[in-house]
Amino acid sequence: MSFGDPNNPYGQQPQQPPQGQPGYGYPQQAPQGVPPQGSYGYPQQDQPYGAVPPQPGTLQANNGYINVAGLGTVQVATMGRRFGARVIDGLAIGVLYTVFSMIGLAGAFGAQKSIEECGDPLSPAYEACVNDAAGGIVAAFFGAIFVLFLATLLYEWLMIAFVGATLGKMALGLKVVKESTGQAPGIGGGFIRWIIPMVGSVLCGIGQILVYLSPFFDNSGKLQGWHDRAAGTLVVKVK
Repeated sequence: MSFGDPNNPYGQQPQQPPQGQPGYGYPQQAPQGVPPQGSYGYPQQDQPYGAVPPQPGTLQANNGYINVAGLGTVQVATMGRRFGARVIDGLAIGVLYTVFSMIGLAGAFGAQKSIEECGDPLSPAYEACVNDAAGGIVAAFFGAIFVLFLATLLYEWLMIAFVGATLGKMALGLKVVKESTGQAPGIGGGFIRWIIPMVGSVLCGIGQILVYLSPFFDNSGKLQGWHDRAAGTLVVKVK
């Protein structure tokens, strides 16, 4: 009397699945060209379970790239490029200063010539003529200063507000954007970003220099200066 397999008392041979068709409990093989299926037929994800995609405003492994809403992953502008853009802007503003200074000097020389034409110093009208000419010299001087200030204000403020870049930043492929939206800073953000260095320039320019150097003090890796933090902006490379 032979004893068979205790797990198979009836001596039946286990059925093998048909050739090419996996049986119940066998791993399913996905057809060629079809992505592997996970549980309940959903495609398998390469990203580990529970991982969260990078959020806007987070650095990528602190390698100079950052996620910005509306722009995706962009590179933070280096301080070298920012310095180069500042040099170009300085040259552009210097040209404006030269033009308006020449206009102011021309007005002052014209007023000086008027003094010479006032005639006899002993005449009753001479004093009034000299006063008018002197007023013209003062008006030309302060008028030139005001125009220079206004030109600087409009150049730095409005170009950053609406375009996100001055001529220097355009030349070096940089742009100032709102960190929360990726758009140009707008009137408010552009003004805040401009006024903080201007306030710092009151102290013999030392405060302005510190503001422009403040990105070196940023521990977040975003190279945000004090004026950028106040305005909620970033300087990024766009090309």
